[in-house]
Amino acid sequence: MCVRIFLVGALLAPSLRTSIEEESLKQKITGIGGVFFRSKNPAKLAAWYKQHLGLPIEDGWPGCQFHWREMKNPKKQGATVWSAFKADTDYFGKGKPLHNAPQGHMINYRVDNLKKMLAQMKKEGVWIDPKSKLQATEYGKFAWIKDGEGNRIELWEPPPPQRPATPAAPKRKQRRSRKG
Repeated sequence: MCVRIFLVGALLAPSLRTSIEEESLKQKITGIGGVFFRSKNPAKLAAWYKQHLGLPIEDGWPGCQFHWREMKNPKKQGATVWSAFKADTDYFGKGKPLHNAPQGHMINYRVDNLKKMLAQMKKEGVWIDPKSKLQATEYGKFAWIKDGEGNRIELWEPPPPQRPATPAAPKRKQRRSRKG
């Protein structure tokens, strides 16, 4: 009996190992980059959230950023954006997924490698917005997909961390060698 169990285990081990390896290579969401929603009057609604819930709404746009550090790497900083958009925005897509009404919200998910994530999604048959570009902006790279119910989702690869500028090393005077 033990011999049979060992043989079955030995036969299954390579396929189990392959699925574990494939799972570890699969691209995953690393966090929430932002929460966006429609509003009849984004500035007024943002002011309401500031007054009643204490959101740190920033001047010039109806939103704010919540700054944080990664638990495993406290030197790595990030931000989650909260923002109200005009009710007629096309940013969430033009579809009407539920109740014949436009999508009321969109969540932005952070990813480590957008190019690999999109390749994986394409392979799995997920709808990818053809307008998604892998062009880097000062804010990172963005793409849009739809979930299983047709809700538009934004995927975001943050830009690489900015390294502080290092001052140029002072130029040393070269000594001339005297021959003679």
